[in-house]
Amino acid sequence: MNLDQYDIALLSFLQSHGRATHHQIAEHVSLSPSQIGRRLQRLESIGVIAGYRVVLREDRIGLNVMAFTGLKLKHHGDSIIERFQREIAVLPEVLECHAVVGDTDYMLRIVAGSLQDLSEFVMKKLMRVPGVDSIQSNIVLTTFKRDGAMPLDRAPTRVN
Repeated sequence: MNLDQYDIALLSFLQSHGRATHHQIAEHVSLSPSQIGRRLQRLESIGVIAGYRVVLREDRIGLNVMAFTGLKLKHHGDSIIERFQREIAVLPEVLECHAVVGDTDYMLRIVAGSLQDLSEFVMKKLMRVPGVDSIQSNIVLTTFKRDGAMPLDRAPTRVN
């Protein structure tokens, strides 16, 4: 996939101004709004842009506890992994789930309203997911960086 300087500029702007109109993006990127529309359509169709969303602050909506949880499976067969992934996918408390290399098999980011809610989720839902062997959680005390924007100037993307 080839991204040129305009694509990179467009994507950089869009990461921090997700509600910008084509006209606003065009002013920043020095292209016409119609060119912005075509580029966005292309970037969406090739999967560079996966979607658009609003980023909510958990603490402002009552989800005051966040945990990063390492999870190990008892076994690693294809059917066990597929079932585990299906079960995790439907748990709304699990915001992210990553297969990792290291001391655990998966790393999850979980939110809950309170420590009690987190405890109940872990004991009554997460520990009961078929195939789970052990869980270790780290509770977030404070978050001081949470940008979420991709460092496009560091990406090894071919640029025309």
